Amino acid sequence: MRRFVVAALGGTLAGILATTQVAGPLLAQDSADNASVYEQLDLFGDIFERIRSQYVEDVDEGDLIEAAINGMLTSLDPHSSYLSPDDAAQMRLQTRGEFGGLGIEVTQEEGFVKVVSPIDGTPASEAGIEAGDFITHVDGESVLGLTLDEAVDLMRGPVGSEIIITVAREGETEPFDVSIIRDTIKLTAVRSRTEGDSIVLRVTTFNDQTTPNLEEGIAEQIEAAGGIENINGLVLDLRNNPGGLLTQAIRVSDAFLEKGEIVSTRGRYVEDGERFNATPGDLMQGKPIVVLINGGSASASEIVAGALKDHRRAIVVGTKSFGKGSVQTVMPLRGEGAMRLTTARYYTPSGRSIQALGVSPDIVVEQPRRQPQAEEEEERRTRSEADLRGSLGNDSLSEDEIRQIEEDRALAEASAQLREDDYQLAYAIDILKGLSALVPQE
Repeated sequence: MRRFVVAALGGTLAGILATTQVAGPLLAQDSADNASVYEQLDLFGDIFERIRSQYVEDVDEGDLIEAAINGMLTSLDPHSSYLSPDDAAQMRLQTRGEFGGLGIEVTQEEGFVKVVSPIDGTPASEAGIEAGDFITHVDGESVLGLTLDEAVDLMRGPVGSEIIITVAREGETEPFDVSIIRDTIKLTAVRSRTEGDSIVLRVTTFNDQTTPNLEEGIAEQIEAAGGIENINGLVLDLRNNPGGLLTQAIRVSDAFLEKGEIVSTRGRYVEDGERFNATPGDLMQGKPIVVLINGGSASASEIVAGALKDHRRAIVVGTKSFGKGSVQTVMPLRGEGAMRLTTARYYTPSGRSIQALGVSPDIVVEQPRRQPQAEEEEERRTRSEADLRGSLGNDSLSEDEIRQIEEDRALAEASAQLREDDYQLAYAIDILKGLSALVPQE
């Protein structure tokens, strides 16, 4: 059966003697362990029969078995779970880039649902849901005590229907309600644009579309600029990207690396480990790269950020990433269902696991929260000599020089506006400008 790996996102004579001495006790121990396991399975059967025959209401036997399976998997870690046939089909749709829902990636922490990140352009993002928010209630029903899948089921519903979620947010004294209209989520994996002389790639997820979208976006922006020589670098924006397919994380990293390890995975046994290396070819031809991350950057995003950082191919800017350093393998089961099981941890090229630690940026840059301004506050601007009544004009400038000054002023104003709209992105672009200024002109 095919397996899908998601990035969601170990003297001959002495050896013989040792084996002879411990083989008997080991076999005895195995027999004792097996007996204990079978006793536990018998206990499960007894409980199952008691529930069927004596519970106060009739129960669906299939639901009982499914709940038992899911309970066994969710007891392992927050990312292992059972996928019913419907859930498995939904997951396959998500990896292709289109599905129904709110548009948030979630995990579970302290019994509540925690938002890993909202997805750009989705109902949740437009409603103001932020990475790090805790969802405490769905339509007035508490999610405390529910499994993650059960909580997610509460949030599902027909496209166009309304859902009210209660959110607890750091910095807010009281939880508050947010109304969201469910919609079909169509993911645009990569959005590209140019800011000044810098290409900005916003990667929202790692699905089957990511690498093709990234390659097309870079090619389009380079062509529009009139060639790579007119580009000073690339900003790879991975903020609030919850991850996705491991294969896509590897391909995106490879797009900017000429050689070396991208990521390695280590499972329970040494022979299960894998190592993935870059192949020659850099889409940016050595131009500087700045990677933007924050607390909503998880899984595949952390693989890319970690690889580019360890190879000194990029400067990582922002805040510490989420810290999901485990690999889930989705294994098809009989009856069209599937099992998502954590099978390995992944490691950056330096050999560092980022599980629960995250990727630390080279330069920490917080995104300031917008503060509402008082209505009576008037906009202030700096006055200059040119604003003074009767000031002398500058007769030493040609029309071309005046036009160039006006263009430079317009660029400065656009840069200032970007700093207001997205401080972290403006900071990243300023880094590329600074690096470009140090390159000798030929």
